[in-house]
Parts: sequence; C-alpha cells; structure tokens
Amino acid sequence: MASERKFVTEKIRRVLLREYVMSRVSRAGFGGLDVQRTPMGTRVTLTTERPGLVIGRRGEAIKSLTRAIEEDFNFPNPQIEVQEVENANLNAQIMAEKLASALERGWHFRRAGHSTVRRIMESGARGCQVTVAGKLTGQRHRREKFKSGHIKFCGQPKLDFMVRGFANARMKPGTIGVTVQIMRPDARLPDEVDVLPLPEQVAAPVVAPESTEEKVRAERAEEERATEAVEELKKTGTTKGEEKDEKPKKPVEKAKKKDEPAGGDEKDKKPKKRPRKKAEKKDEAEGQEPREEPAADEKKEEAPAAPTEEKAAPAEPAPEAKPETKEPEVPAQAPPEKAEEPKKEA
Repeated sequence: MASERKFVTEKIRRVLLREYVMSRVSRAGFGGLDVQRTPMGTRVTLTTERPGLVIGRRGEAIKSLTRAIEEDFNFPNPQIEVQEVENANLNAQIMAEKLASALERGWHFRRAGHSTVRRIMESGARGCQVTVAGKLTGQRHRREKFKSGHIKFCGQPKLDFMVRGFANARMKPGTIGVTVQIMRPDARLPDEVDVLPLPEQVAAPVVAPESTEEKVRAERAEEERATEAVEELKKTGTTKGEEKDEKPKKPVEKAKKKDEPAGGDEKDKKPKKRPRKKAEKKDEAEGQEPREEPAADEKKEEAPAAPTEEKAAPAEPAPEAKPETKEPEVPAQAPPEKAEEPKKEA
C-alpha cells in the first residue's frame, strides 16, 4: 500500500501543478504541460501559443515560475522549457479555452460551437467534437454537441489518435463546461488498408541447402560444371585452329576433283576418241568426208537391228551410199592448210 500511496500523491501533485500553470499562463494560450524526472532534476516542458508572454522581459516571468514550482510543489531543481505550438487550431486545449472565452464575452453557444468546429476541420483534422454543457438558455442544465468528420469514442484508436481539451466558462446563470476532442490529421485507423499492385516479375525464392551434405554436393556440382565448360572451350579453340589451317587446302582439292572424270566409263572413252581424230584427219587429207562413227551406246543398240533390215530389204542400197556419190565435190570446201599436209608426206 505504501507504493500505491506514493503514486497517488505524485499524480495529485502533477494535477495541481497543471492547474497552477494554466492559471498563470492563460493569456499566453496554454497548450499542455509535460513533467519528466531526470538525474539532474525535473524537466518541465510547457507548450503555449505565445511563448514571449511566458518568458517575460529579461526572463523575469519564467524565473518567478520556476521559483514557485520548486518551493510550492517541492520539485527538485526544475528546468522549464517553453515551446511554441505549430498549429493552434489543432490543439484541443487551446481551442477549448478560446471557446470558453467567447462564451464569456457573450457569444451564443451555437454560433461559437459551429465556428470552432469549422476552424478545426479547415486546419486539416480528420474529425472533431465540441460539447457544451451547463445552463445554456434556461434554469435547467442541458448539453449540446457539435460534430464533424470521423470520431472514435472507445478502444485503442481513441487513446492513440484522439486529443482532448477542457475549459470552464463562468457565466451569470452558472458555470458552463467546454470539451473539445480532435482526431489528428496523421491518424491511421485499423480498417484503412493499402492494396499494392502485384509486381510484374516475381523472382523465384532461393532455397538454401538445409544440411552440410547438400552444401558439399552443390559445391561439387558447380566445380564439375566449371571443368566441363573449360574443356569445351579448349576443344572449340583447337577445332578453330585446325579449320584455319585446312582452309587453303580445300580449293586445291576441289580443283583436282573437277579435272578428274566422274566415272570409270569416261576413262575408257577418252583413249577411243584419239584414234578417231587421226582417222578423220587422214580422210580430210585424202579429200573424203570425215567418218562418223556412232558412239559405243548407239553401236550396242544398232547391233541387233542390222540383220532385220538386211532381211527385209536386201536389194535397197544402204542410206550411207548416197553421200559417197557426191564425195568429189567436198574437197573444194576443205581448208587449204589440211590439204597441203599429204603433199609434204609424199
């Protein structure tokens, strides 16, 4: 129980300090108070709309405030740090105090509530709720709410994203309580989900070998692949060198093959043609027409047909007899050079 009482007394002391600082810094626009205990002393962070009024001339106001915190509230070696609010319209405590002061100055509660909500939402808040409770228009107490945007009333989102401010407006009929709740612009609720598009090409996951044996096998396989690649490169290098050496020899071999006869029959035919040319030359020298001897294939075909013709028409002369009668006229057309050759021989 002793430890619990210590926590309770510490909390009560901080609440009293907050109320005291709020009353002292009401003109400057109180935005919040944070107390932290450090080995060097107590750090008090004060957030206000106009920090110049808190510091005062030559720091007199802040010195008197630190002295009161140390003597009246028993905080050892207090160090006050004053910060300026970035956007006063998004600070719930400052907006609650402004609404309370507007009611004290005679504004109608509906006009003041709607104007406050509009200012907060125009500043970028995700949601806002303003509650005014007390003797608003008559003797009976009642409550009016002004809402806009997205608001959370319970759960962890309320604790994380909702900021609450409270102030009192002292009117002639009685006191009016003003509560302002604001959801911050950077609030991200649990139901807000971003659906990302699928990537175009998804890389296959690389599965690492589970045991050392698989690692060894993988390393051996890689080594074998490397050796095979080196051997293939060597083989390709040697074959390319041999092809370069053989390139000039190929055209010579082709030329030889062109000169050589295609088959064995042509070799037999060539020596048979030579004596024919000599016989033709002799006939031309003698003044006769050159002999036309049929080819070997024609002789084979005509051999069986000869006896049939002789049997059928023995009395008729051969077809070759007609050109023999006209032989004396042919030597006049023969070239002179060939006609002179037999004279030299004679």
